[in-house]
Amino acid sequence: MPIQQSDVLYTAVATAENGRDGRVVTDDGKLDVVVNPPKEMGGSGAGTNPEQLFAAGYSACFQGALGVVARQEGADVSGSTVTARVGIGRNEDGFGIVVEISADIPHVDGATARELIEKAHQVCPYSKATRGDVTVTPAR
Repeated sequence: MPIQQSDVLYTAVATAENGRDGRVVTDDGKLDVVVNPPKEMGGSGAGTNPEQLFAAGYSACFQGALGVVARQEGADVSGSTVTARVGIGRNEDGFGIVVEISADIPHVDGATARELIEKAHQVCPYSKATRGDVTVTPAR
């Protein structure tokens, strides 16, 4: 269920100039990056791109969700890492993205890791936001 505006605790604000071949800056100036299409899409690849920024945000958010789930389950996720792979390609109405989330959780067995990853996928705000519109594959 979507949150209401009155439930918002923080709002990030970023402004793009010149789309995929320009610059993105946050209102507080903490993020100020040149964006360029990757070489695979005919661009220079000189700057970062929206897919890299999305992968960075998703992996950080998912790591946080993994920590929440681990605390609830009494599991040790110290030293774990989460990697998001965000792909972009053509679909029937232009372009779409796919995401693969993987986690390395050194202090738990494989079955427990898979369970934690699946539970994190259910509570992660990025996972919730993409559900139904983006193929997201949680993997270990």
